[in-house]
Amino acid sequence: MALPAPHLDDRRFQDLVDDAKRLVQRRCPEWTDHNVSDPGVTLIETFAYLVDQLLYRLNRVPDRHYVKFLDLLGITPFPPAVASTDVTFWLSAPREAAVVVPARTHVATVRAENVEPVTFETLRELTVPPCRLVRVMTVPAGGQPTDRTGELGGPDRVPAFADPPAAGDAVLFGLDTAVPGCAVLLTMDWAVAGRGVDPTNPPLVWEAWTDDGWVPCPVERDTTGALNRAGEVVLHVPAGHTASAVARHRAGWLRCRLREPAAGQPFFHAPPRLGRAEAATVGGTVEACHAELIAGETVGAAEGVPGQRFTVQRAPIVAADGTIEIEVGTAEGWQTWREVPSFADSGPEDRHVCVDRAGGEIRFGPAVRQPDGTVRGYGAVPPKGAVVRIPAYRTGGGRQGNVAARSLTVLRDPVPFVSTVTNRAAATGGVDGESLAETSVRGPLTLRTRERAVTAEDYEQLARQAAPEVLRVRCVPAGDGSTAVRVLVVPALGEHRDSDDDAARFAALRPRDETLERIRAFLDVRRCVGARVLVEPPFYQGVTVVAQVRARSRAGSTADLRRRALRALYDYLDPVRGGPEGTGWPFGRPVQSGELHAVLQRVAGIDLVEDVRLFGADPTTGDRGEAVQRIELDVSGLAFSYGHQVRVTS
Repeated sequence: MALPAPHLDDRRFQDLVDDAKRLVQRRCPEWTDHNVSDPGVTLIETFAYLVDQLLYRLNRVPDRHYVKFLDLLGITPFPPAVASTDVTFWLSAPREAAVVVPARTHVATVRAENVEPVTFETLRELTVPPCRLVRVMTVPAGGQPTDRTGELGGPDRVPAFADPPAAGDAVLFGLDTAVPGCAVLLTMDWAVAGRGVDPTNPPLVWEAWTDDGWVPCPVERDTTGALNRAGEVVLHVPAGHTASAVARHRAGWLRCRLREPAAGQPFFHAPPRLGRAEAATVGGTVEACHAELIAGETVGAAEGVPGQRFTVQRAPIVAADGTIEIEVGTAEGWQTWREVPSFADSGPEDRHVCVDRAGGEIRFGPAVRQPDGTVRGYGAVPPKGAVVRIPAYRTGGGRQGNVAARSLTVLRDPVPFVSTVTNRAAATGGVDGESLAETSVRGPLTLRTRERAVTAEDYEQLARQAAPEVLRVRCVPAGDGSTAVRVLVVPALGEHRDSDDDAARFAALRPRDETLERIRAFLDVRRCVGARVLVEPPFYQGVTVVAQVRARSRAGSTADLRRRALRALYDYLDPVRGGPEGTGWPFGRPVQSGELHAVLQRVAGIDLVEDVRLFGADPTTGDRGEAVQRIELDVSGLAFSYGHQVRVTS
């Protein structure tokens, strides 16, 4: 991609021809035939063509000089960032022996017409051990646990909670072993006794015991009708699940706990009663990323000279892949060479390399002639004939890896006893590699910051350098009168932006803890003395739009028009691609009903926007306030679409 450098000469072929004809009129007035059929004009056009080619090559000089200048400064394009998500492997049936899903197992999206499938690779080995239920206990709120295992299967069913039930009551299920990262099937026989509760919205929460205490378990399926009939509950147990002792009984504990009901939510009037229960593992979850691991690649043989360069076969090397190590084979064995940002601090004996991840290039240290005539090596030089290899690196990445939830359904590498695979959440973090034009813009900013964060722009630039996979970064004062600064991070999102699940879209806007910690650590050593850096997501102000529009005649179905209107609202009030410029809602910009009139009016098929009302909403609880004409946002706030409603009239 051409850099936006100025042209040294912006004349083109026709400009040169016109200039020559004007000179002919001035200096040779007797030459009156200037048509293309005249032999003299043919010579002029031939000369103009040759000069135009020279000017084209001349205008390439600023681009080349600028690129070489960036290369001298060590400024290279950011490589692509990798999207990642958790992938769940479901067993065809519970097994009596452990099922192992090897590391580097590939799963992919379904192949579509003219669209290549997106492939993910698991990062570690997944073991799905068998389990069985060995203990059932009930614990009243604030009380001691009571072992109910011997009462199961008897004439009287076991009450799960106290009578009457209270928030904090719980029933515990003990497994014979811990099942970290697994999906557990609980088959239970409940009697219709838990009166008063809404079966579709019970005040229950499932949890698992970990080293950090009780952690919520996502529920994949619940057919018990709020513990009121025989059915199954499938739980996704967290990766930190561990065995512990409760009332001197050691087991891998799961529990179902009563929580405080929300406003208007029905509560239990009587405890549900359990007749029998069984447990089994039916799957497991492991992290996967949109990149392929390349192991043990030989990149060439050393020539024994400084500054030698090698290129990997599968460039680029993706971002956030840790420090790259290079191995050099000598007569004494394999030597490990460590990646450094530059050779400025490298001595002649230091085994250092620099890695251009975007281009996949590995550079060994150069030798530089000093003012006194001696030559100093910056980094050691591999001996002649030594084999150079890279033990492992990942290649791939890009925003195409930001696939929607439930889209990774193809198991590319068959695994025994595994029937299906899926991703319960959308993949996030995939960003395309930096273009040459973007690198040219970043070059002067890098020179200005000089690895020190002083201004707000410095913090933003350095945060992007620490985590190229994030989409938006904003630095604002903490607002408490201190010297603290807040660095607000918005992750890159993919197809899940179009999801109708507001809760899933809101959860996807939370950056990974690893990304936030990496930015914080990077800025902490570059901040001013006395400054305190807070790296966190911005405040998302939920906005609900309730609108009434009138359809044009023959505008199509009402459902399609409503869908297009809702899509326009969700796209406009979006932290990633919304706002007037389509690059994300601006930080601190208020939301006004007037501009939403214009957004709806542009939707094809709408004749008139009759009414638009704005409501401030809480995306975590779903509560919304009174109707207003304008919603103010703090300097650290972004608008987030939540629960829009559009009524279409003929």
